[in-house]
Amino acid sequence: MARKQVTWGGRFSAGPAQLMQQFSESVSFDSRLALFDIAGSQAHAAMLAHVGLITARECAAIHKGLEQIRREIEAGEFAWDLALEDVHMNIEHALTLRVPAAAKLHTARSRNDQVATDMRLWFKAACAELRTKLHGAQCALLDVASANAGVLIPGYTHLQRAQPVYLAHHLFAWMEMLARDCERFERVAALANWCPLGSGAIAGTTLPIDREHTARLLGFVDARGRPQVTQNSMDTVADRDLFIEFANACALVGVHFSRMAEDLILWSSSEFGFVDLPDAFCTGSSLMPQKKNPDSCELLRGKSARLQGNLHTLLTLTKGLPLTYNRDLQEDKPPVFDSFDQVAICAEVFAGTVGGLRVNEAACAAAVADPALLATDLADYLVERGVPFREAHHAVGAVVQLAEKRGVALNALETREVKKINAAFAEDWREVFDLKRALAKRSGTGMPGPVQLRRQFARWKKLLK
Repeated sequence: MARKQVTWGGRFSAGPAQLMQQFSESVSFDSRLALFDIAGSQAHAAMLAHVGLITARECAAIHKGLEQIRREIEAGEFAWDLALEDVHMNIEHALTLRVPAAAKLHTARSRNDQVATDMRLWFKAACAELRTKLHGAQCALLDVASANAGVLIPGYTHLQRAQPVYLAHHLFAWMEMLARDCERFERVAALANWCPLGSGAIAGTTLPIDREHTARLLGFVDARGRPQVTQNSMDTVADRDLFIEFANACALVGVHFSRMAEDLILWSSSEFGFVDLPDAFCTGSSLMPQKKNPDSCELLRGKSARLQGNLHTLLTLTKGLPLTYNRDLQEDKPPVFDSFDQVAICAEVFAGTVGGLRVNEAACAAAVADPALLATDLADYLVERGVPFREAHHAVGAVVQLAEKRGVALNALETREVKKINAAFAEDWREVFDLKRALAKRSGTGMPGPVQLRRQFARWKKLLK
């Protein structure tokens, strides 16, 4: 029977203490790399056969044994052993029990370049999955925007009513945030697309391996199918930039979901009443029977702190490490895996929350009817009549102050009163307070007018199809 910890045990007269085994094991979390580890081992075996370091028969036996282990893992039948430290040694030990040729599998590789390869394969898959999840969130937003295309709401700065916008325009702002997140994950996947195998523990190997062959087998290729392999063996096993890049992308997703959740929390409050969140994503109070708490949104807001913490953990973990590998780096995986898990479920919860919300058109219409939202349009009215903007801004500020002093709406003042403030005001000054007119005049690229809104609907439908 093969001896456990065969990969490094020859140097030692005794095995590690049980407490040390418990302290140092990583299989409890890196077992999720198993399928990537098997793929990497199969490619490595194929490369060894390709260069003549093992026979074709040995390679076939290794591949067959790894396939058996893969099926057991997928079926939940594989027995993980903490005494074997990590996913790599568990799989190699199980393979060696079945396939004598497996003793040759670790030829010309180290666990250092092995785990680097596993993680790069994982990052590529993780980025693709998160992009799909974020796409689902964007589709949910597009559905809500389409169902409420004519609804206007106040836009806010400093949480004060600022100017009128279509609700869809606000939702499209969220979609832009998620689009940038998708682009970030695409960039992380591109950074991951370089094959580390062949770097060994630190300085490669004296054996005649073919790193490019391995890279092709594992899909580490550019757009033209050319293999991409890492260029410095020391950097390859020491580098954790990719982990930090991924965690950073996840942290930004968390920030975006948190900001969106905050808007939804405000909009669903009695003070705003713009939307009603779905019961399935809310809870009640154990004391106050009338309560409907926006728990999904509050948790989305809270998850942002967790994701930022994961990023900070990785930055702190790596900031003082000398080249190359140090055992500290075993702690790089839990924060990365957790960031993936949290972003994945946050995207699903956000899509479910948004997909089930109901827009209160009457409350939105009442809020956007505030004439003060068009104070800037009134300044533009004066500018169109030759008044310098700074003067126009000051004049409208004085009009607002007068309305507040009188306790009336901005457009309820007498024309003679506003003309005293600035002679450029004419009898038609109140036409500014027509919402349709105000939105129609916002026709430039990126603005919330109906012409641009239709273009954005067409753009997003094309991008998300």
